[in-house]
Amino acid sequence: MDDVARHAGVSGSTVSHVLNGTRPVSASTRTRVEEAIRALGYRNNLNARALAAGKTFTVGLATSALQTPYFGAIVNAMEKRLSGAGYMLMVGDSNDDGPTERRIIDALLSRRVDGIIVTPAIDSEHTTIPQIVAAGTPFVLVDRNLPLDCDQITPENTESAFLLTNHLLALGHRRVAVLRGLMGIGSSPERYQGYLNALAANGVPLDESIVLNGQGHRDDAEREVRRVFAGPDHPTALVALNNSMTIGALEALVGLDLSIPNDVAFVSYDHFDWSELIRPKLTSIAQNVELMAETAVELLLRRIDGDTSPAQRVTIATTFQHRNSCGCGLD
Repeated sequence: MDDVARHAGVSGSTVSHVLNGTRPVSASTRTRVEEAIRALGYRNNLNARALAAGKTFTVGLATSALQTPYFGAIVNAMEKRLSGAGYMLMVGDSNDDGPTERRIIDALLSRRVDGIIVTPAIDSEHTTIPQIVAAGTPFVLVDRNLPLDCDQITPENTESAFLLTNHLLALGHRRVAVLRGLMGIGSSPERYQGYLNALAANGVPLDESIVLNGQGHRDDAEREVRRVFAGPDHPTALVALNNSMTIGALEALVGLDLSIPNDVAFVSYDHFDWSELIRPKLTSIAQNVELMAETAVELLLRRIDGDTSPAQRVTIATTFQHRNSCGCGLD
């Protein structure tokens, strides 16, 4: 590090700030340091840094369905923020399976990560979360909440699903089907409750025959939509409560040769970038994924640095994006 400092004409502490992101450094100084690092082939001694700081400078993430646009965007936003703070992100995909999640948490704890971010699978409050608490490792829950007194960062779920369903009901639809996710994880019952609240507010009785158990997954959603919408007396509208189920539903409706919105008005919870290519454009709830990821990382880093303030439950607002898959004929 001293050689880098001499080559760049700065102090050793300035080189440390550039390498570890511990303090702001001017753009010109950062450029000189980075050029010196490349010229000298310097590599930061992470083991020495970890020993000196009492940290490993790694954060673990136990998440689910990394192949989906939503969770992929969350991981990308977290990695960028953590990298800027000098941390490496280690990721494991539980695929909403409890035993898999336990193996991931075991692996992260054995590697002595400084903190853990979890999008909890079913029954996590009785299995993996006590495991993390017992280890004394700071953690934050993201996307899905649990009935626990711990840091939790989640999107707004109930009112968002209410807005989607209420919009279809306001357009005159009375047989509005819903694709709901796994009911054992926090976001699914909250979004389903929003659907129920909209029915009640409009005096529409619940028809359980058009409550589709998409299980949060693309294939299950496609199968359920094909089953319910195959006949001539199918529902006139459909609400999909996450983006994986949205993809499955769209595949099923196309396969059944049903037109959106002429045959079926369609709305979805979750917006993803390539949905702009779908015609008609989807009326949807868009989550602020970057804000949710960055809020979770900022809170976790504070906990790692010793913040012992009371647990925080932060709800991130969503945006209703009114397009024309609902049948409103917007551009």
